Amino acid sequence: MSSEELDKNRSAIADHMRNVLSLLGEDADREGLIKTPDRVAKAYQHLTKGYWQDPETILRSALFKENYRQMVIVKDIDLFSLCEHHMLPFYGKAHVAYIPDGYITGLSKIARVVDVFARRLQVQERLTTQIKDCIQRTLNPMGVMVVIEAQHMCMQMRGVEKQNSITTTSDFTGVFREQRTREEFIALIKK
Repeated sequence: MSSEELDKNRSAIADHMRNVLSLLGEDADREGLIKTPDRVAKAYQHLTKGYWQDPETILRSALFKENYRQMVIVKDIDLFSLCEHHMLPFYGKAHVAYIPDGYITGLSKIARVVDVFARRLQVQERLTTQIKDCIQRTLNPMGVMVVIEAQHMCMQMRGVEKQNSITTTSDFTGVFREQRTREEFIALIKK
């Protein structure tokens, strides 16, 4: 997306936020709120920037031929996303493993792929699968496994208001279908 389109969209989002503030009973022109619509618009554009990024291009930007066929794990990757149902944050850790089949990628690229998909309106289940599918498609490894552990503000701030609940999701392909391989991954991320 061009900078002109981003600016135009930011302005439109800010206009809508002024209306939202008024509909909530606030005076959108009072001193503390004058710049709030613009701040919210910028924040939402940042929190959803994954829509304008290509995760496969990111992985391919550091693709290396390598004869390594053991598990590669990047664990404890911080993630921040917005629940598509309430547009409230959820946050936590992603743990990603793959077993190469001729090609590896830069380790930071795995974390960037997590960010690209997290920076979209999401549900945790889809986020888990999108990360797995992208790595599988792009690297064509012998297998991929993704585990995400996250806390959802939509459960903590509203609704059931359960402050300490953690949601865990997982998805896997290839050799991770074997219980022994999954157990090795789980043991390594729990250390």
